[in-house]
Amino acid sequence: MPASAKSVPPEKTTSPPAAAPAAPGAGLSAVQRALRKLGLVRDIDFALYLPMRYEDETRIVRLADTRDGDMAQVEGVVTECEVVFRPRRQLIATIDDGSDTCQLRFFNFYPSQQKQLAVGARVRVRGEMRGGFVGRQMMHPTVKAAGTALPQALTPVYSTIAGLPQPVLRREVRSGLARAVLDETIPVQIGWRGAWDLRSSLTFLHYPTPDVAMATLEDHSHPAWQRIKAEELLAQQLSQLQARLERAAQRAPMLPSSAEPQASSLHAQLLAVLPFGLTGAQQRVGEEITRDLGREIPMHRLLQGDVGSGKTVVAALAAARCIDAGFQCALMAPTEILAAQHFGKLVGWLDPLLAERGLRVAWLTGSQKKKERDAMSAAVESGEAALVIGTHAVISEKVRFKNLALAIIDEQHRFGVAQRLALRGKAVGHLEPHLLMMSATPIPRTLAMSYYADLDVSTLDELPPGRTPIVTKLVADHRREEVIDRIQAQIAQGRQVYWVCPLIEESEAVDLRNATETRDELADALGAAVNVGLLHSRMPTAEKQAVMAAFTANEIQVLVSTTVIEVGVDVPNASLMVIEHAERFGLSQLHQLRGRVGRGAAASACVLLYAPGDSGRVGEAARARLKAMAETSDGFEIARRDLEIRGPGEFLGARQSGAPLLRFADLSTDTMLLDWARELAPLMLDKHPDLAQRHIDRWLGTKAEYLKA
Repeated sequence: MPASAKSVPPEKTTSPPAAAPAAPGAGLSAVQRALRKLGLVRDIDFALYLPMRYEDETRIVRLADTRDGDMAQVEGVVTECEVVFRPRRQLIATIDDGSDTCQLRFFNFYPSQQKQLAVGARVRVRGEMRGGFVGRQMMHPTVKAAGTALPQALTPVYSTIAGLPQPVLRREVRSGLARAVLDETIPVQIGWRGAWDLRSSLTFLHYPTPDVAMATLEDHSHPAWQRIKAEELLAQQLSQLQARLERAAQRAPMLPSSAEPQASSLHAQLLAVLPFGLTGAQQRVGEEITRDLGREIPMHRLLQGDVGSGKTVVAALAAARCIDAGFQCALMAPTEILAAQHFGKLVGWLDPLLAERGLRVAWLTGSQKKKERDAMSAAVESGEAALVIGTHAVISEKVRFKNLALAIIDEQHRFGVAQRLALRGKAVGHLEPHLLMMSATPIPRTLAMSYYADLDVSTLDELPPGRTPIVTKLVADHRREEVIDRIQAQIAQGRQVYWVCPLIEESEAVDLRNATETRDELADALGAAVNVGLLHSRMPTAEKQAVMAAFTANEIQVLVSTTVIEVGVDVPNASLMVIEHAERFGLSQLHQLRGRVGRGAAASACVLLYAPGDSGRVGEAARARLKAMAETSDGFEIARRDLEIRGPGEFLGARQSGAPLLRFADLSTDTMLLDWARELAPLMLDKHPDLAQRHIDRWLGTKAEYLKA
């Protein structure tokens, strides 16, 4: 154990054990409830709750040696103290340490602070040093009585919430760290080669010695940080590999590809009626899925592909394999518009072929009339509905499948873990359904190796022929009239246009008003001959469908919309996309929106209208997003940059609801540690399964269960 880690042993404490088990909310103090909000329940949770920064209270400096902007701790005698009312009520005190004087200023203060700063008292104060016309100043410094022993370690500062002040949180973390069982779970003979074990690493990172280079704590490069990140990555890899092995022990219906004579199979007939040939990538991915469906181990495959790469066709062919084998398939999409797009395509392709077999495609959404939904549910339960398409309604308790064998989830990152579990639970008997998840947000390699290690990943990396390249232009919003001229030119050529309004999370009403005002402004500018439509999330479903049908039929030339058209909408005649306040959108969302054009033979463009802020510039992250959009249309490059800008937590979105995101490791810089964890995980599960389980439990607790979804 490194000597420096021993220098500050955790203090014993008489505080009550905040981590004691209790029924949710029952008999908990306000502090315990606040701790639970931070996820601090078990002793190990406290031990792993590492500081976000540190304060150096280990030394006292002379006022004369400080500079403007320094965080300094000084000791001196109070020479003046008074409450003044200019320009507002405030407490002003002056201290003298023999080398210089410093004014202390408090706008919020208590009588006890005023008493603590009585003239003649010797105090120790810490704060940011500022210069000014009155000399040196500190605003709201911390104040303690002088003469107490200086701490031997840096003071940790933890992320906290209202009702949980730093002193209380520090006390509880120190107590939890002292109680936590931190014995080694990584086998010495196959494990970590560094000098730092878990206890010494955690003790040091909570209470670093003042001689440590602060930069190594801030950038997580210190050997103690390396050990913590390695343990975290190992826990993640172990849990995902364990989930994969447990899934391999389950059984799913075997769906052989030769269930019927090849020429008369639904799969072959579907291929024959498609108005286009498959790309090489579609054929390759189709073969990967066919092999999975033919095995009794449940498929757990992520189908990723850029916008327009043809994922729906691959899903339809997989559904045909399933139906050929005599089973049912369910396809679930996050929105009714996207579900309706799938329904329209698949009904056109499959319904005539299914009708010959006495089967049909069913449609299930939350907005259906009860009579229609009951009829659809009955068709699902009887098996007449061989393919079921819908939204969350597909997983409602009232929907019972006769023999579900394949579940397809589109835009899977928009669904939570519980929803995917519910869909898996629709299978009959002890069999699991095969699971195919689709995403138009390509997953960067390091992310796939980490968060998707429990999945097989298929990639459509080839666009179908006929997709026209999209030109992307950045345009400041003061050039709005030029954009409207461009719209008029497109309409004159018989083309159509999308105009997307930004989403303002605070208020749907504001969103609706903005979209409505924009529609009215465009209608005035473009004249009565141009039909400008409006689409937003608060419309009744039937009205949304009517608007989309009118746009598809070119009865509406300009469609003003909120982001409900982000995915799935396919109108080949639309050749121009205008995204207003593009700086407010995420990068993958901008890329998804851009993919709504360029679906036909006409040259297409995407205009990103942005509003510079008060400084005349957009923020740094927004500028990076807009720059990426202008420079590339490659979805995989977009995804890589999106990961750089947002980090994995935000990038993954709802896909990992409840599942463990990395708190300490950084996939962009810790690839060597990730490789180490990936290599060690199968060895541990094979040779040391008990240690592996303890390691997972320590780091993930119950969250590991979510990886099985």
